[in-house]
Amino acid sequence: MKWQLRCSLHRLYKAIDNFRQRHLKLLLTVHHKNLTTLIGYCNEDQTNTGLIYEYMAMGNLRTHLSGSSTKVLSWEDRLRIAIDTAQGLEYLHNGCKPPIVHRDVKSTNILLNEKFQAKLGDFGLSRIFPNESSFELSTSLGGIPDGVSTSVVGTPGYLDPEYYESNWLNEKSDVYSFGVVLLEIITGQPGNITSIIDPRIEGGFDANTVWKAVEMAMACVSPNSIDRPTMSRVAMELKDCLTEELSTRTKDVVCVSDEAQSKDYSVEMISNSMITELGPEAR
Repeated sequence: MKWQLRCSLHRLYKAIDNFRQRHLKLLLTVHHKNLTTLIGYCNEDQTNTGLIYEYMAMGNLRTHLSGSSTKVLSWEDRLRIAIDTAQGLEYLHNGCKPPIVHRDVKSTNILLNEKFQAKLGDFGLSRIFPNESSFELSTSLGGIPDGVSTSVVGTPGYLDPEYYESNWLNEKSDVYSFGVVLLEIITGQPGNITSIIDPRIEGGFDANTVWKAVEMAMACVSPNSIDRPTMSRVAMELKDCLTEELSTRTKDVVCVSDEAQSKDYSVEMISNSMITELGPEAR
């Protein structure tokens, strides 16, 4: 009996180690401008594995949202960071074969380089959608999209409640977590848009783009995963917000420029008039 148990445990550890090795090797092949590059890993034994990522000079997003940093992110900065993160997730869900679910999307796992380009990091809890028959795949579990039945991991506050209750994981779990992050980027509560957006944001912003971002965030955190948008749609909508924001800013600059030119013209007319009045009379 003990011999059988020892053999079973040995096979189990070997299977876990083989799965971990395949998992890590696949992550080493994942390359996207909005994902931190996994440089390598250390595997001392069957229980201790360390992942080595590229260095990100400006730290994590949470630091810049909490007030710990002297750099105050503008609304444009925040939209760009949200788009970068959305694109990284969209690649994991649709660009990787097999697809990968991050499972721990949060502001401390969104890292910024020296140009404040955002990259999603820390794939320690990520899950590859397997083809092995040992994992249950289904499309008919109460209307929930394709996924796998697995143990629940993640960070409280960002964790998909449907995944937490059912142990059913799919890409919409990442969408939920991203929605929480997007609300964190906007930071606020229901009410006038000026009370919703972070009061530390300097410079003007188009209220319409903020509302659109809020609406997208609320769609992402829908209690039912079937009602959440895909990351492809989220990325597209946020890009539209940024385009509208930049367009509004350009129009404002043009209006200010036109107004300045008008004032300059008025001053010139007044100056010419004064010169005519004060100049010597013709003889």
